[in-house]
Order: sequence, then structure tokens, then C-alpha cells
Amino acid sequence: MDLVAPVVVEPLKRRRCSECRQGPLERMIVEFNAPVCLDCADLGHLVFLRRGDTALTRRAREGSGLWAVVVRHNRRRTRYERQGLLVEEAALARAELACLADADARARRRARDAVRRAARDTEITALLGAEIRRLFPSCPEDRVTEIAVHASAKGSGRVGRTAAGRSLDRGAVTAAVRASVRHVDTPYDTLLMQGVPRHQARTRVAPAIEAVLRAWRRGGGDARGRGRG
Repeated sequence: MDLVAPVVVEPLKRRRCSECRQGPLERMIVEFNAPVCLDCADLGHLVFLRRGDTALTRRAREGSGLWAVVVRHNRRRTRYERQGLLVEEAALARAELACLADADARARRRARDAVRRAARDTEITALLGAEIRRLFPSCPEDRVTEIAVHASAKGSGRVGRTAAGRSLDRGAVTAAVRASVRHVDTPYDTLLMQGVPRHQARTRVAPAIEAVLRAWRRGGGDARGRGRG
């Protein structure tokens, strides 16, 4: 059997109940083209639930033996638009408790997911650091950590978050190390601030970068700072 819910109107003009003469009415129904207040329409015991929370609205409606749709006329669009529902107070209370339980469950799931993501991020950083050590055995340990953390930062789009980086592609890992050397061990950033075009600045610091990388690959000691000056 299909249910036909009463329609309650939020009037745009000041109206009085045609039966009890109370007013102005915040909400009313229309019977025989006359306004009737909710108390006279036997809907006064219902409480208003504004639209917006789909789950709460659905649960409150399903749990309410009597409910009504609340609408208001939109003059600009020349149509009635739903504002919410009138439902039984007990049904709304039960619906709110159910939604709170769902929210708690979602919060616990988000917390578990965050722990798993953090563990995965730590694993990615550790694997990247190990590969940097393998490819550049003389890279200082603090730089290994710095490069691995920077390159694998979540949401950064950097090498460590790409498919190539996660698979420890040699070229991707080397690119991360080279980028670090460019910014830390050469005057590249200073050249940019001086207005030198990016491609020219890269060309000028390229020899210094390669010198550091060669030293770190061969085990030639700490080559930090060789490109400065």
C-alpha cells in the first residue's frame, strides 16, 4: 500500500488558522483552500527535521508512524521546494542515536585506515632510504633520511609517491637524490632568486651535482657543499 504523506506549507505571508484563529502561522496545511494550523490538523506533536542529512531523514521517516513533508514556495522558480519533514520526536531521537553509532563506526574505521596508511608510508620511506644507500653508499645518513622523507611525503606527487618510486626504479630514486643535491649542495636556488632562467640555472649547476653524485656512488666521502660559492 502506497503511503501519502500530508504536505505542510511554510507560508510566505502572515496567515491565521481558519479554525482556531491562531497566528501568524509558521507552518500550516491547506484544507478546502483555507489555512489550518498544525494543532488543529493533528500534526502539532510532530517535530521539524530540516533537510540535508540523508541518513537521518530516512531513518526518522521510516521510524515515524506519522510524518509530513514541509515545503515552501520559491517565487523566483515558481515552484514549491522541500524544506524537510515533520516526524515523531521519539522516531527522530532513535534516528539520531543510530546515526551517531554509524558516525562512531566510521570514525573507528578512519582511525584504522589512518594507522594502516601511516605504516605503509613508513614502509615506503624505509624502502626508499635503503635503495638510496645501495645506490649512493657514501651519501651521509642524515641526507638519506631527508631525501627519503621528502620524496615519499604523502600527497606530494614526488618521486616516492609515483609508481616508479614505489617500485624503486633506479632512475626515479636517482632523480630524487639529484633534486636534493641541486637545492642543497649548489647555488641553484640563489640563481633562481637572481632571475636566472630555470634551464640556464640547471645547466650551470649540473657539473657540481654530478660531482656530488659521483662521490656518493664511489664512496668518496661527504661531498656536501661542493657546488656552492
